[in-house]
Amino acid sequence: MSIDNLVLVKAADEFDDGDHELVDVDGVEVGVVRADGEFYAFRNQCPHDGGPVCKGPVSQKLVGEFVEPGERVEKKFVDEMIISCPWHGWSFDLETGENVADDSIILPSYDVVVDDGVVYVDDGN
Repeated sequence: MSIDNLVLVKAADEFDDGDHELVDVDGVEVGVVRADGEFYAFRNQCPHDGGPVCKGPVSQKLVGEFVEPGERVEKKFVDEMIISCPWHGWSFDLETGENVADDSIILPSYDVVVDDGVVYVDDGN
């Protein structure tokens, strides 16, 4: 594998679930996050107000289901994982980068490569 277009992050075994690491990718701060054993990378700038979204908590997505008028909303966690900006709580799906409230707002993502136990971000070049 050529690593010419890859930016070194750190060893995969140095990440626990929910951990993040920030790296510079061609002048852009990118956050690499581990959740459920998978790695994700996003531009570390929330589209809402520029907050450090990748420093926010990673959690399961909580959804509410409206049953009928006059009844309580039923809440449950689903298998989807999200990251939430620590400034104002905007949340994004880790698989797609889509904002959970408005899927037209997408957090820019980067490909992550794990090779021989080391995590890299593809700079896209």
